Amino acid sequence: MVRLLPLCTALALALASVTPLAAKDDHQGVAWQTVPELRKQMDAGKLSSKTLVQDDIARIRKIDQAGPTLRSVLELNPDALKIAAALDKRHGAAHGPLYGIPVLLKDNIDTGDRTLTTAGSLALADAPAPKDAALVVRLRQAGAVILGKANLSEWADMRSAHASSGWTGRGGQTRNPYALDRNPCGSSSGSAVAVAAGLVPVAVGTETDGSIICPASMNGIVGIKPTLGLVSRSGIIPISHNQDTAGPLARDVTDAAILLSAMAGSDPNDPATVDADKHATDYTRFLDPNGLRGKRIGVVRALAGSEPNADRVLDEAIAAMKAQGAIIVDPVVLPHLSELGDPEMTVMLYDFKHDLNAYLATRTGLQVKTLADVIAFDQRHAQQEMPWFGQDLLEQAQAKGPLTDKAYTDALTKAKQLSGPQGIDAALQANHLDALLSPSWGPAYLTDLVLGDHIVSGNPTIGGASQPAAVAGYPSITVPAGWAHGLPVGIVFFGTKWSEPTLISIAYGFEQHTHAWQAPKFLPTVDGHSYAPVTVAGH
Repeated sequence: MVRLLPLCTALALALASVTPLAAKDDHQGVAWQTVPELRKQMDAGKLSSKTLVQDDIARIRKIDQAGPTLRSVLELNPDALKIAAALDKRHGAAHGPLYGIPVLLKDNIDTGDRTLTTAGSLALADAPAPKDAALVVRLRQAGAVILGKANLSEWADMRSAHASSGWTGRGGQTRNPYALDRNPCGSSSGSAVAVAAGLVPVAVGTETDGSIICPASMNGIVGIKPTLGLVSRSGIIPISHNQDTAGPLARDVTDAAILLSAMAGSDPNDPATVDADKHATDYTRFLDPNGLRGKRIGVVRALAGSEPNADRVLDEAIAAMKAQGAIIVDPVVLPHLSELGDPEMTVMLYDFKHDLNAYLATRTGLQVKTLADVIAFDQRHAQQEMPWFGQDLLEQAQAKGPLTDKAYTDALTKAKQLSGPQGIDAALQANHLDALLSPSWGPAYLTDLVLGDHIVSGNPTIGGASQPAAVAGYPSITVPAGWAHGLPVGIVFFGTKWSEPTLISIAYGFEQHTHAWQAPKFLPTVDGHSYAPVTVAGH
């Protein structure tokens, strides 16, 4: 869940004294290299995994814990260097694309190591999780080095409707690296910021609705929200088993495809993944520079119109796609957009109580065993946990009954039918489309801890661009597309179930002909002349 918010004057004044890091960070070296570039150096003996991990840790200390103080990393894995050194000693074997590569995890993903898994809440800080989440097992098998845990919106933004995205009781407020007074969006804020700031090559986020797409867009990177059931959720602190999924965050489509390839697959502990092995593949096979050619892409104008900068970037992106041979259908009607919000929230509140209680039963050494315990913990520790906003969503969820309630079953049926078969699928089929397109979000909004997030929408009955695919359980991918006053702006492609290959091909084709990404300069506030306009190859 995501919200837009106004200015926090105190925060803005504090940030005004921050010195931009641009002069100190030349955007060179391993911090800004892609996963294939890093692997090429490793294969040539010019770079070790241990050295890469050391460099990332040093950069986190310099930028995240000092300097701009982004607060994107909650905790570093104390065994990361030892793990990297052990990987360096394994010679002779053919290593995969993630071998020796540091990966940061959102702090709602279990790791059976010495780092905590807390969803940003002090209520879960007593003991680590007993074992790795299923996706972490896959990452370790691929040779990835789990570098640590990223900050987020506490309880994945399911604590209060008045929250500031990117804030947790455990880690404080995460900052956007493009302008430090701007919000990183939630709830995978720390994962996105760490990648955007060059602290780590790739990271894992999770999304229920918008929590990968929004932070990726507002921090100028790529985010993939996979089909529900492509990536296992076992061992992830939940909101809703009907919408939750983990997904990759990266600076380009190639790195995102590599990370998704390692994460995807069936898991007997997550029934939703029963068909995942039939669809999981090496997604780098779909990195086609001509991926736009002949693709029919429909523009959902109902998801635009609320922010002029986002609309301008969308129109520029459409022109670039047409130049590369895409067939643009504009506009396309996506049915039932205004009917998704109420049933979605009903489902999430019911699911959150049920799913969180089931998850907490898997944890040992904690003083909280249920959602009711979490609410009581926050009340006892209000000074640490509730200095800025309360826990109204936790309380609403606690008041819900069992998943057999008619209110729940009716809402779930309505949400799934209107978003999927009668929504996205109907729009695709009616217009013979490969994918749908809209702005991801507008440029990053100002952080306000006092008043919290404030949604900006041309139509208050329509949720964000992430909502249709999130509710349906269908995939979406956001890519950088342009700039507004020094702030990145993205576009999002989404489609039907298991359409990741098509979406990745389209997104890669767009990326290769626009080259919209630019490194952050860690400015204290917006500087409208700090970033070059996007240029289209061949124009």
